[in-house]
Amino acid sequence: MSTTPTATIVGAGSIGVAFAVQFARSGFHVRMWDALPEALPRAARDRADRVRLLHEHGLIDEPVEVVLARISDHEILYDALRDADLVQECAPEQLPIKRDLFRMIGSYSPAHAVLASSSSAIPASAFADVTPARDRVLIGHPGNPPYLIPVIELVGGRATSEATMQTADQLYRRAGLRPVRVRSEIEGFIFNRLQGAVLREAYCLVRDGVASADDVDEVMRSGLGRRWAFIGPFETVDLNTRGGIASHALKMGPAYERMGAERGQHDPWTEELVATVAAQRRDLLPLGQWEDRVRWRDEMLMEISRVLQAESGSPSRPVDAHRTAS
Repeated sequence: MSTTPTATIVGAGSIGVAFAVQFARSGFHVRMWDALPEALPRAARDRADRVRLLHEHGLIDEPVEVVLARISDHEILYDALRDADLVQECAPEQLPIKRDLFRMIGSYSPAHAVLASSSSAIPASAFADVTPARDRVLIGHPGNPPYLIPVIELVGGRATSEATMQTADQLYRRAGLRPVRVRSEIEGFIFNRLQGAVLREAYCLVRDGVASADDVDEVMRSGLGRRWAFIGPFETVDLNTRGGIASHALKMGPAYERMGAERGQHDPWTEELVATVAAQRRDLLPLGQWEDRVRWRDEMLMEISRVLQAESGSPSRPVDAHRTAS
């Protein structure tokens, strides 16, 4: 790998543009290719707009032109793959397309390059077999857009080497992303399984007349979402109950079990499972530090509240989500 890594983006749609912005703002050389030549001029306009917006919000220190100059467009895939350290495939979520692309990517990319797919649900083993370079193929599934949501899921296939996983981790961290290793090839990985669980219940609540779509969104944006913006579901309940997550499971576990059974899902929190999660939480946060972390959580929520109040223009009026989204 050279001193300055090169990332090749295969597919110039919205995810491809977002990756190009993130890699370029992190100092990578970026090469973009798309099977449709007309996609490249549109991608150039889109990424220029995103970089300018990031600069206006103080999230990029360099001049816009300097960041954009790191990105080049290529009509020939072979040229785009030249000297690539990381290939990020961003094509539509269709298995035949991915198989065709990885057949070419595996043939034309340098022997050291990590070959990653942005697939949201299709596992790497479903298309890696088309190339002898299958040991270098993995999933690098981002949050959208990765220049604002830094998590990226790394999911190896049956043939992916540990060296490839480690190199991918290093490259993504260098690009300012936060890799999470998914330890089993399951459809949807972690991100979309968590999102899917929330969406399934949200649809049921609307179907059953419990709430409107906006009621559900309001509970999320003014409730769960505020905490989940900086801590996850395990830390949330760990900090909500004195004694931590083990105490929470003892008090609330039966109710959650009944709610799951109501939806036909019987996944009780067994003593062994709770003990495993509790031990992991205590490794991260000993109970002796619990009160300090609760105070930190409250200060973070205060900061979010301050920003949202400034946006709404009134301490008592919530942000109008429809107005701010327009």
